[in-house]
Amino acid sequence: MQHHSINENMDISAIFQGDSWAFTWVILPILIFLARITDQSIGTLRLIFVAKGFKYLAPVVGFFESIIWLIAVSQIMQHLDNWIAFVAYGSGFAMGNYFGMVLEEKISIGKVLVRIIPKKDTTELMLRMKEENYGMTTTDAMGANGPVKVIMSIINRKDLHNLILLINHFNPNAFYTIEDVKSVKEGVFPMPARRRLLRKNFGPKKVK
Repeated sequence: MQHHSINENMDISAIFQGDSWAFTWVILPILIFLARITDQSIGTLRLIFVAKGFKYLAPVVGFFESIIWLIAVSQIMQHLDNWIAFVAYGSGFAMGNYFGMVLEEKISIGKVLVRIIPKKDTTELMLRMKEENYGMTTTDAMGANGPVKVIMSIINRKDLHNLILLINHFNPNAFYTIEDVKSVKEGVFPMPARRRLLRKNFGPKKVK
């Protein structure tokens, strides 16, 4: 029984040796695919951090990106006759770009400028934005069909979804654009939802 167990352990360890068929044509391509997804996802985030001015976070992320990339490339160079590894490398690169953009949307970092050109009266929309503590600047302009009012607001990216809901509710079909903002000094921004709830329930009461 002991001899049989030793043989099984030797067979399993042989799979992970560089000259085994399973390692070369199955395990290695999978590892390269996962490494490329990881390093390209990190690389996409690094570019986003650079564009948004995160000068301390971008180099740290770039360090791990380069290490993972070197590991993947070194394995490719050792197995130049393995076409499956090349396919895994390219596929991991493509998927890494996608996952990087998804991650950026999920973490919602940075700030954006929302420029709104409503189709109708803006009174209700502006009142609701003020209630939600969105800072805004308004200006009169001339559109193709006559005078219009332009509303501009710089907000945290994580609050973008809520602002779009307000626009669609109070001013359906309004034209709006969204632009990334690298840096902002001062300004008015909505407080987090938890703080708004605490302030509403436990804040100072208005004297009637």
